[in-house]
Amino acid sequence: MWCPSATLAVWANAWLAGTAAPDDVLDALSAWAPRHLVTAYDSVAASRTGLPWPDLNDSGGVSMLQTVRTAAGFTPGGPAVTVALPVPGDVRGLPAGTQFQRDAIAVGEALIITDAHRPSNAVGVVPDFEFDDAGEDAEFDPDVAALSWTVYSAPGTPPAAYIDLGEAEYELRSAVRAAADALGALRAGAAGADVDDPRGLVEQVLESGRAHRLPDNAPTRAVRVLENAAHVDAIITVSSGLMPIGLQSSSEVQIASDALRPLVGVVRAARLAALSAVLYAAWER
Repeated sequence: MWCPSATLAVWANAWLAGTAAPDDVLDALSAWAPRHLVTAYDSVAASRTGLPWPDLNDSGGVSMLQTVRTAAGFTPGGPAVTVALPVPGDVRGLPAGTQFQRDAIAVGEALIITDAHRPSNAVGVVPDFEFDDAGEDAEFDPDVAALSWTVYSAPGTPPAAYIDLGEAEYELRSAVRAAADALGALRAGAAGADVDDPRGLVEQVLESGRAHRLPDNAPTRAVRVLENAAHVDAIITVSSGLMPIGLQSSSEVQIASDALRPLVGVVRAARLAALSAVLYAAWER
């Protein structure tokens, strides 16, 4: 998993479907942060989830389970959660003109929970990391102290767009080759820079995501797509870091940037398609 919203979606969904225990959800979330705090953004969200209002004190991780259960209804019968990965210019799956949409765009992810019996009562959830105060002169990056989840009422949330998993995988295969070619070009252009092994950097990025596991019900094909998407995303991350130090001319930067830019959308689409497959598989019993 590459983001907390995806982790919460697949594990909460598995729990609602009866294929995972509550502790499984909490264990999966603990890989992101030692503490999880849940707060209602508005009174409507509070009434739909049972979160305190107007008391804004954060509730703990167990309250997240109660929030999901209440918002999804007690007889969902199918996936009640979806994930959005918004970027400026592409905010599909989010209600327009809301604070929920704006905050989701700011962090690049969100979770939508919908009660099938009351679809107009959907809520949106946006995570935000909190860090220990390491001070201005700290040698290392501060540690994650907690993950705060803010719950919003989400009126008029459009249905998630359908993305075919087979089509997404086909597009991803081409993206893997294109990303590898771009990394090779950057490696050649980075001669003399302090980068010995860009592919080793890609592996480091991939390794950081392997602590986040999927439920056992995840289909093999969806897992493969998520792994390939992570590979392309890692290459994009490393390549973006190499550009300022490794390329010697603005034309080289532009060529590399143009080659990598379309791959970001391919990765997003593949991840959303694979997540959808994982969510629905939990209910196929």
